[in-house]
Amino acid sequence: MSDLVTGDAVVLGLRPARLPSRGLAILLDLVVYVTGYVLLSVGLALATASLDDAAQAAVGVAGFLLLLVGVPIAVETLSHGRSLGKLACGLRVVRDDGGPIRFRHALVRGAMGVVELLLTFGTIACIASLVSARGRRLGDVFAGTLVVRERVPGARVMPVPPPPPWLAGRFTGLDLSAVPDGLWLAIRQYLTRMNQLDPQVGAAMAARLADDLLARTGAPAPAGVPAAAFLMAVVHERQSRDAARAFGAAAAAAPAPAFQPTPGFQPAPAPAAFAPTPVPAPVATPAPYAAPAPAAPAEAPRAGGFAPPA
Repeated sequence: MSDLVTGDAVVLGLRPARLPSRGLAILLDLVVYVTGYVLLSVGLALATASLDDAAQAAVGVAGFLLLLVGVPIAVETLSHGRSLGKLACGLRVVRDDGGPIRFRHALVRGAMGVVELLLTFGTIACIASLVSARGRRLGDVFAGTLVVRERVPGARVMPVPPPPPWLAGRFTGLDLSAVPDGLWLAIRQYLTRMNQLDPQVGAAMAARLADDLLARTGAPAPAGVPAAAFLMAVVHERQSRDAARAFGAAAAAAPAPAFQPTPGFQPAPAPAAFAPTPVPAPVATPAPYAAPAPAAPAEAPRAGGFAPPA
């Protein structure tokens, strides 16, 4: 990754394109441009057959400059740094500050490309790209541009393993408002990769994260609960609260559908005598289980931290 700083002091993390991808993009562009140049040359040769040799040479040079120099400059300017080859390879030309290029950037790149790519068959461009830390050729250096990758493979999101069933609903009264996002991210990263860690290292990391989480919530360490299971249960509780908050607000905002009778609908006639059905006496239901309030933390700090069960 390359950290580019914009004029507003914003750091952009961009991935510079390297020589293989840039070489493939340039090769695709050259195939298209050379094919067009050959067709244009044949057409110009047939159209200028009655002219003298000097006029035919002038027309040939003009066609070369127009198609192999002017067209790439126009394409990069109008497409903001994405030619046909770069579009196929997922590349883009940007300025050093991450902004889109303009005509002057494309002009310098195109002028230097005649020497780097056409006259020396890409030798100078390859050497400059290998020497540069960000894979830039001389045209990029003089124009103040950089070729970056637009299609970056996304990271695979691993799900957090569910907590043990006997911990379901045990931490509903835990205050999670003071837990920062950085700690949630660290806990999630640990839970998604804990099976890949050494057991001793994983247990130490789980105990340290559980201590940090308990310090933010102000609750004592639960007795008989392993640190990893405690982290799973708390993360599951937070996800349940977020889902209830999101879907509860959406369900409250959604209007109830209005009844639309179908054509030809006739309501059933009311009965002559309606005898109400006797309603059974209400049965007393037991009150729901209320989780006990967490005990106040002791005055003296815990010496051993989050201790796993014996």
